[in-house]
Amino acid sequence: MVHRKKSWQEKLVDKKNLPKILSLEKRFPCYKAVHKMGARVGDKIVLVNPSEVVEIMKMVPKGKLITITEVCQALAKRYNVKACCSLTTGIFIMIAANAVEEANIQGKDLGIPYWRTLKTNGFLNEKYPGGIEAHKKKLESEGFIVKQKGKRFFVKDYKNFLVEI
Repeated sequence: MVHRKKSWQEKLVDKKNLPKILSLEKRFPCYKAVHKMGARVGDKIVLVNPSEVVEIMKMVPKGKLITITEVCQALAKRYNVKACCSLTTGIFIMIAANAVEEANIQGKDLGIPYWRTLKTNGFLNEKYPGGIEAHKKKLESEGFIVKQKGKRFFVKDYKNFLVEI
């Protein structure tokens, strides 16, 4: 029996077992990241659905930006928990970006300006469709200045452009 690979749009569908609120444990893959955001072992964290991540990404208007940190903070606040799992949130951000490009090929517009969602500290996301160069081009077309730091790229003064959610 041959299994067909799921499309990016199919991967973006909400998961039945999410959202889920858990007590943070050191063994969690997202432990280091949420710990940096202030969560401690035993604190409540949330694993959200893709639609919740997309909803926040859609709130970012032209001329504004958001990072995964702010996305997670908004979701944690929504669920009244200490943190949001940045690992699953990051995966859903990347899936959303690929779903947008896949839909564009099909002549559909999902209305998700994914390129305005940056990694922590304003870095560009190499996992977006077309990699860093495509992400850089989209941001520069909206007037943002992209700089290089070592092998990585970031938006200059990104904090000045963060949207309030």
